[in-house]
Amino acid sequence: MYDLADVLPDVELDPGTNVLVTGPPLAGKRQIAYDILASGANRGDGSIIVTTKDSADKVLNGFDTRLDDGREPDIGVVDCVTKQRGIGTIDDDPRIKYASSPVDMTGIGIKLSEFLQDFYETRGHTENRVLLHSVSTLLMYSDLQTVFRFLHVFTGRIQSAGALGLYVIDSTAHDDQAMNTLKQLFDAVIELEESANGDEPTIRTAGLSP
Repeated sequence: MYDLADVLPDVELDPGTNVLVTGPPLAGKRQIAYDILASGANRGDGSIIVTTKDSADKVLNGFDTRLDDGREPDIGVVDCVTKQRGIGTIDDDPRIKYASSPVDMTGIGIKLSEFLQDFYETRGHTENRVLLHSVSTLLMYSDLQTVFRFLHVFTGRIQSAGALGLYVIDSTAHDDQAMNTLKQLFDAVIELEESANGDEPTIRTAGLSP
């Protein structure tokens, strides 16, 4: 079973669950997703982050600040940004695998599968949490049908691996038809709404129960 940290402390999710985290810009979507990932890392779960917005170095630095003191997690990052920027020749290492760009969905899927196999078979993790940040970036580069097919395969991999999948999307960047189409792929939705007075965002959920 997987917990959702302090975000929704009474909720436990079955292995293979895929959760969409949605809301407007600056509502704290990535922070919540990172907190859920870090909660697992602090108890020994494997962590895999597919980043379509930031470099692997930036992701690793941001993630480390959420971990307990002295904790050195098993983490893998699929970096879809750095090669696209053309920063020299870059090779994969145990913590970072590189896809050529956010358009390279076949490559992203292959790198994810390599990490999942490594975490389960080599590193011995029976519970792993996977974050895709962000679906909105994929939709900037490809059409809805292509992204839907990719996410259908991606969520299927999470389900068959018994992992927990988290997916961040900017709800204001896409029309209702696109959002409703994509939501079909997920077992649950965490929706953030900015508060009018600047307090913590309101969290609404669908498909989640204690």
